[in-house]
Amino acid sequence: MSDTLYLQLDQNIQINHPHIYLQDIAKLSCSNSKILNRLRVMPVINLDPDKPGRYVMSVMDLISEIKKKEPDLEINNIGEADFIITFKNKPGSGLVWQWCKIIFVGLAAFFGAGFSIMTFNNDVDVGGLFSQIYTQVTGQTSGHFTVLEITYSIGIGLGVLFFFNHFGHMKITDDPTPMQIQMRLYEENVNKTLIKDIDRTSEK
Repeated sequence: MSDTLYLQLDQNIQINHPHIYLQDIAKLSCSNSKILNRLRVMPVINLDPDKPGRYVMSVMDLISEIKKKEPDLEINNIGEADFIITFKNKPGSGLVWQWCKIIFVGLAAFFGAGFSIMTFNNDVDVGGLFSQIYTQVTGQTSGHFTVLEITYSIGIGLGVLFFFNHFGHMKITDDPTPMQIQMRLYEENVNKTLIKDIDRTSEK
């Protein structure tokens, strides 16, 4: 009875060195520890240190290389059929630059959201509506700074907090926030597009 290797790969794997071995990109499981140790250090690809970027590969290439070393081994892939190696050979930007980007994005989102809310309120004339309601209920002329405007402003802030499920390092629930979901969907779409583009290029 031949041994079985279980191979699991993610859709996008980040690597910081150009010499890539199988254990760097895949999770491996095999009952035969000797085979497992040999395959862990099996070279996969040597990248140009001066050319960081994304490299698309197929699991079939890995299986072919594994079969050359272990022809009797049964291989079971339980991960992605095609995957991306993201090679970054340089350290990330400094802490000051990271904070500058965070502050810029935060300010852009804050003022952008505020502008959107103000233009919406202006289009539907929320101020005029509140003024009419206040006059009808109290019989007095609204000064445009009444309990309606105050509670409406507080409600918008609380609604944003509850919707995004995030305030600083605190989360209201353990569910992922809408922003996290959208970023994950965006990342998956980018990965699928890169893989599809490589497939189309190779077919030409």
